[in-house]
Amino acid sequence: MRRSFERATRSPRRWTSRVREHVHPDGKFTDEAFGNVFAGPKELATMLQFFGNAFPDMHREIHRMYSVDDMVVVELALQGTHKGPFAVPGGFIPPTGQRMNAPCCDVFRLVDGKIKTFNCYWSAATVLAQLGVLGNLEGAVKPAS
Repeated sequence: MRRSFERATRSPRRWTSRVREHVHPDGKFTDEAFGNVFAGPKELATMLQFFGNAFPDMHREIHRMYSVDDMVVVELALQGTHKGPFAVPGGFIPPTGQRMNAPCCDVFRLVDGKIKTFNCYWSAATVLAQLGVLGNLEGAVKPAS
């Protein structure tokens, strides 16, 4: 299972291109840090594309994986360099060139071997601090056009 997960999620671009293979047609992704919910493989692929554009060298460093019945829990770190616009509530943060290395926990529920729910608990505060914008979010976030 770990090898499959690592191959599928090695990078946002790879994960985006293969999301339909791994996500149930009625699947739902919840970004717990910002409270966004994305329904179905197409919306999840769009969200992953935004993240991949913001952090093109994104890597998911897996620390531990647990599975029980239809649930999989993954402890990991999100790592990458902020080189593109990063979508946040209220707009986006222009590239800072800063690296992030943030703790994350993903909880998956599988149905028929595909992801039915994917709840991502990532440390937005850690990422925003590492990007150097946490102290001045209002000044850092540019309105979406």
